[in-house]
Amino acid sequence: MSVALLGTGPMGAPIARNILAAGVPLTLWNRTAEKARAIGGGQVAGTPAEAAAGVVLTVLPDLPQVAGLLAGEDGLLAGWKAAGIEDPVLVIHGTVSPVAVARFAEECRSRYGVTVVDAPLSGGTIGAEEGRLSTMAGGPRETVRRLLPLFELYSSTVVWFGEAGAGSTVKACNQIVVSATVTALAEAMAVATATGLDLGKVQSILAGGLANSEVLRQKGQRWIDGDFEGGGSAKNQLKDLNFIAEIAKDSGLKLPLSASVRSAFELMVDAGDGDLDHTGIYRTVLGQPG
Repeated sequence: MSVALLGTGPMGAPIARNILAAGVPLTLWNRTAEKARAIGGGQVAGTPAEAAAGVVLTVLPDLPQVAGLLAGEDGLLAGWKAAGIEDPVLVIHGTVSPVAVARFAEECRSRYGVTVVDAPLSGGTIGAEEGRLSTMAGGPRETVRRLLPLFELYSSTVVWFGEAGAGSTVKACNQIVVSATVTALAEAMAVATATGLDLGKVQSILAGGLANSEVLRQKGQRWIDGDFEGGGSAKNQLKDLNFIAEIAKDSGLKLPLSASVRSAFELMVDAGDGDLDHTGIYRTVLGQPG
């Protein structure tokens, strides 16, 4: 299969490098072309149309950015038509609304003959670099089965959950745990800071017991260094929490912890810290945002 990757940001770039390292030819496109060229080894396309392949992986923040790649003479639809590609597959690796992506998948299939697979990722940039992401897939089962060898080039776990939208629902479950763990650890670090404790020593105790987590392993040094630049942004974490609230409303559920964490990230984003890594919620807890 021909493969393209659109969106060579913090997650897309290491995914692309893992695919290329396996010897798979890959076409790359990014709004800022220099970021795609910096990866090396792939063919850089000037437009989404030029990047149209049998399988197109998108690693973009939300569904509107993916939908925006389709139309127009420079869009994917025109590119697939020009290349004579029938029944292309569009993979959405970003975290999107389960309701919206199910609707989008149905529209793409009925109007354009495009198969959509929603396959959000967990594991962060470190997981992407190490090729051990968790991929939760929704879409036609046979399509996901055919994509499995590709997904396994950058994932250690790949699970199919059902039709389009199912993968994004599982990602919402994942983000409940991630956002709550980040906030809990930030509160623990705030208590340690306020009482004059050594954060490194506190973290060593947490890591040795039941409080250990992948979040602590990957993110712990951020609290020690006070460095919250880059990484998974707070505004994206809030976006995910909004999707969780949408699911809870549709399902008739009350999720008190998620609601509390959502309120905390709303404060963080409103204070101007939305572009910081989500561990920067520590600043909000300490009353030092902005």
